[in-house]
Amino acid sequence: MSNINTTLHALWQETPETESVRQRLYHVLRQSIIQMVLAPGKALSEKEVADAFSVSRQPVREAFIRLSEAGLVEVRPQRGTYVVKISQRAVLEARFVREAVEVAVVRQATAKGLAPEVLDELHDLLERQRRCIEPHDTIRFYRLDERFHKTLSLGVGQQAAWKVIEEVRAQLDRVRYLSVPDTTPIARLIDQHADIMAAIEARDVALAEQAMRRHLREIFVSLPDLVKRFPEMFDAQETVSLIEEATP
Repeated sequence: MSNINTTLHALWQETPETESVRQRLYHVLRQSIIQMVLAPGKALSEKEVADAFSVSRQPVREAFIRLSEAGLVEVRPQRGTYVVKISQRAVLEARFVREAVEVAVVRQATAKGLAPEVLDELHDLLERQRRCIEPHDTIRFYRLDERFHKTLSLGVGQQAAWKVIEEVRAQLDRVRYLSVPDTTPIARLIDQHADIMAAIEARDVALAEQAMRRHLREIFVSLPDLVKRFPEMFDAQETVSLIEEATP
């Protein structure tokens, strides 16, 4: 547990001190699961987590309940709490919801246009993402990736849309962390972001929608390969057809 505890404590330091212990624990454990620090199938102990952060077991228990509601852990009565293995079906359902929401966001951004300061921020995020390629800094890239999509949603005043995306992305993000860099190179994802930006600035709605769909359907390319390479990470009971829906 020592290496895991080191990572957990590093993530703890990144959480705002103004948040409650329960909220900070939830964010730390959620991020640890997404980044595969806490691997699918791993048993979690309330006592060990509480001891690691020198807190009572109550906020840990509450964090476990929230993680269960997010589909990231399973609480088994009399048996313990376990990190849920990745469900291909849950991943594909989350992708479907995210595409519906983000295509609507990019349609609005393109049709109505974005404020100059929002465009400047998006271009700055793209440049910072490009600086992640050479050092293969995947964790920093994904934080910048999240900020890119969040900035786009908030840039058109769709805070509720971003909340929906946040709720479903946990199922997707574990796959995304697994896929980089071997299955999905960072440079490819950044090029897709650049295509989205170019279409928005050209005020070409159809092209912007197409670019966003292509970006969010990258998972159809990576998921079959990841299931073969990391079978222990995925729910072995599932049989899922990975047939990409036709683009409207």
